[in-house]
Amino acid sequence: MMCEVMPTINEGDSTSSQRGSQNGSDGESNFEQLMVNMLDERDKLLESLRETRDALVQSQAKLQEALHERDALQRQISSALPQLEHLNQEQQALVWCAPYLNPQVIRK
Repeated sequence: MMCEVMPTINEGDSTSSQRGSQNGSDGESNFEQLMVNMLDERDKLLESLRETRDALVQSQAKLQEALHERDALQRQISSALPQLEHLNQEQQALVWCAPYLNPQVIRK
């Protein structure tokens, strides 16, 4: 029966400790890069949020302006509507009476 012998690992080996510190520093630098990327992404999202809020405020202001204009036009229509109804009634009365009127009186 043959046994394979594994090489011994020295705990105080300088090359393995250097590799461990490199792996640790690589992991640390990766973590730092991840944090920097996350902070950059957060800044971009916050800027986008600010821009969106500004656009919302502007849109709401335009909406309020349009609502005020609509209300003013509605008031104008409401005040003019009775006059138009009266004129329509007078026009209908004239149309109804026209056949009975003297054409010479109308031409004057």
